[in-house]
Amino acid sequence: MDFKQAVAAAEAVLFAAGDPVSVERLCLALGMGKDEVRETLAALSARLENTESGIKLVRVGERYQLCTRSEFSEQIRAALETRKQPALSASALEVLSIIAYRQPVTRVYIEQVRGVDSSYTVSSLAEKGFIEECGRLEVPGRPILFRTTAVFLRVFGLDTLEDLPPLPEGDENGQLPLASELALQREDGGVG
Repeated sequence: MDFKQAVAAAEAVLFAAGDPVSVERLCLALGMGKDEVRETLAALSARLENTESGIKLVRVGERYQLCTRSEFSEQIRAALETRKQPALSASALEVLSIIAYRQPVTRVYIEQVRGVDSSYTVSSLAEKGFIEECGRLEVPGRPILFRTTAVFLRVFGLDTLEDLPPLPEGDENGQLPLASELALQREDGGVG
């Protein structure tokens, strides 16, 4: 298959998948090496940009996904008759901040940092796919450990956790800032 066909094939695979697809999976599907797949995806991304398409290629770590552009979200909602999802609450943003910067963490750790019960918020974030269980702490009671997910990265427009804004220096207590103090802005982005 020539390069033009490879770009079209990558687009077809990503469109059909709907969810983010790993580079390894794309290598298998397209019969190419990682460098060739990355070059193909760069060409696809450029083509979508140059043609002012309503779709864009989004990278989340080593996974790729086709998503709609945020500027068309109102039209998409109108066509699909869906309501705009409510923004995350301040408590949800606090919990996400704690998990993102200190992961993996237990619910008890989150509650110690926040000073309030966080059971509902942790459950809600897990249900929405922002966080997930990632094992158990090897102490009596074996509490569940939580970490952020690819959904978290995608919604906040991050490629990796290293892209999180740095924590303020000089905090004597070692406490995390409130979510409102972080530069995390939810991307009212497109539909995945």
